[in-house]
Amino acid sequence: MAEPAEPLKTIRSTGINDTSYVNAMSHFYRGELGRIMVWRQRLDTTTTWAITSTTTIFTVAFSWREVPHILFFFNLAIVTIMLWIEGRRYRFYDAFRARVRMLEAHFIAPMVARQEETLPGDWRKLVCEDLLIPAYKIGRFEAIGRRLRRNYTFLYLIILTAWLAKIFLHAPAPIQSWSTLYRALAAGQIPSWFVAGVMFSTFTITIGVSIYIARLSSDEISDFGYRDQNVWRI
Repeated sequence: MAEPAEPLKTIRSTGINDTSYVNAMSHFYRGELGRIMVWRQRLDTTTTWAITSTTTIFTVAFSWREVPHILFFFNLAIVTIMLWIEGRRYRFYDAFRARVRMLEAHFIAPMVARQEETLPGDWRKLVCEDLLIPAYKIGRFEAIGRRLRRNYTFLYLIILTAWLAKIFLHAPAPIQSWSTLYRALAAGQIPSWFVAGVMFSTFTITIGVSIYIARLSSDEISDFGYRDQNVWRI
């Protein structure tokens, strides 16, 4: 008669004194840290594409007087596409960053302090659920807003400034008043009101979204004063 099978043993963590648990979590932390660094590099790559395309268009626009200033409209379109792609990549980056921050706050910090957990909450359950069913931690609009606030606001403002400089330098007639400036905005079959609308809407949306995201974002580090640790998206 065969002996009854030995019941399965339940793996139970014993805290900072459990060597196998500490080793496993250390490797897990290093793996997640390497993953977010890869996504961070992808964010830098997208920003580099936007800057490279902008400098190329600037070179072409200011090198020849015959080049119409409407070329900067395509510059805005290219940078907007790069912003949309970078916002999507940032959502992936933020999802893995949340795991790293969870480990740093609930595992690394107690290890450094040589004591048990210092923050409340069943963080192990949250990490396990995120491993089984990964999910974004922020929406697409907030992700795009964060990248706009950090990098792309400056690009849009520089493009608009260069656009106006192109109009002033290479206008068909000297610009001496607001009316002559308005007429100089026209480019071929494109009316002045369309160019003015694109400029104004780009400036308004860029500044408005940047301020809105900076004030309402749940990011750990706020541009408007100290943010309490309880709102960390971990």
